[in-house]
Amino acid sequence: MIQLKLQNIEMYLKRAFGDDAQLIKVGDIGNLDEQGMKGFGYGKPLLIQFKVDGIIKEAVLSLMKGDKYGHQFYWDRAAILMFQYETSARMERHVRPMGLGYVDEDDTLISVDAPKEFFILNEKLEGHDYFLDLERIKNGGFRESDVETAREFARWLARVHSTKLDDPHLYYRRIRNLIGSSECILGLIDEAFPHPYPDFSNTQFMALEKRLIDWRWKLKKYAHRLSAVHGDFHPWNVLVDDSGDFSVLDRSRGEWGEPGGDLATMAVNYLLWSLYEHDHLNGPYEIMYRAYFEEYLKQTGDTEVFEVMAPFFVFRGLVIASPEWYPDHPKRVRQRLFNLIVNVLEDDIFDWENINKYMES
Repeated sequence: MIQLKLQNIEMYLKRAFGDDAQLIKVGDIGNLDEQGMKGFGYGKPLLIQFKVDGIIKEAVLSLMKGDKYGHQFYWDRAAILMFQYETSARMERHVRPMGLGYVDEDDTLISVDAPKEFFILNEKLEGHDYFLDLERIKNGGFRESDVETAREFARWLARVHSTKLDDPHLYYRRIRNLIGSSECILGLIDEAFPHPYPDFSNTQFMALEKRLIDWRWKLKKYAHRLSAVHGDFHPWNVLVDDSGDFSVLDRSRGEWGEPGGDLATMAVNYLLWSLYEHDHLNGPYEIMYRAYFEEYLKQTGDTEVFEVMAPFFVFRGLVIASPEWYPDHPKRVRQRLFNLIVNVLEDDIFDWENINKYMES
C-alpha cells in the first residue's frame, strides 16, 4: 500500500515548482483542516495547499486505483494519467493539470517534467536472430542441433508457463485483447490488409470476425489456465548463440495470458518456412515442429491447450499472411495461410499432428 507522507509531498512540490515551494496543509477534498496524520491512503484524492513565490495555491493530488477493467497494472494506469496530463488543458472548461509524476518503491513522489516520448535501455546480448537459422535450413543447411533447439524452446516455455495466477478477469482481458486489440486480430484486419483485398474478401473477413465471437465465449471457461507468458515468441525475438543457447527479446502484451499463444506463435513459423518449398508442412520444418510439440507435451502434459489454441493461430496467421508485414510471399503461400486461418476455427480441438489438413481449400 502506498503511503503519501507529508514530507514526500513537500519534496515533490519542491522538485516540481522550485526549492521555495512550501507545503501548508493537506486534507480531504473540501476540507483543509489539519488532520494530524503522517500519511494518506493510496487512491484517496488529497486537497493540497502550498505556497510558491509567496503565492498560495491549491491543487488535488490523485492516484488511480487498479481494477479489472484494463487497469490491473501500474503501466495501464500510467497511460491514462499521461493522456489526461497531455490533453486536459486543450479542452475548454476542463480542469488544468499542474504536474505529472510517479511514486517510487520508497513512496517518494517523483516529478515527470514535460514528457514527449518514453524510451527503454536494455543490455546488449550476444547471438544471431533465430530466423537466420530457418533461412539456413531452407538453403539446405539442416542440422540435428536444430531439432534440439526446437525442443529447448519447448522446455523453456514449459518452465515459463508453469507459473500460474488465479485471476479470471485477467484471462478474460487477454482473450478480449487477442480479438479486439488494435495490435491483434481486429487491428490487423483493419490495418494490415488493403480493403478490398483480392486474396481475401471483406465478406470473408466479416465471417472470420463473427466466428471468433463464438470462440471468445468458449474460452471464458478456461480462465483457470492463466499463466506467465512471453506474448510474442517468434523467430525475430529470439537470439541464438554459437553454443546453441538462446535468449529472448520484447516480451509483449502482458505478463499473464494463455500458454497456447506462445506455443502457436513459434509453431506457425515452422509452417511458414515450409510453405516456401512445399504446399504444406514437410521436411526439416516438420521434424522441428513435431519435436517442439512433443517436447512441450512431455514437459507439461497440457493437452487442454489444443482446446484453446485456434484463435491464436488466427492472430499469428494474419500477421504472416499480411501483405504489409510480409510483402514478398508467393500467392500460393498466402492462400495456404488464409486457408489455415479459416479452417482452424472449425475444429473444437486443434489437431496439431495433422496441421496440413487446415491448409486445404
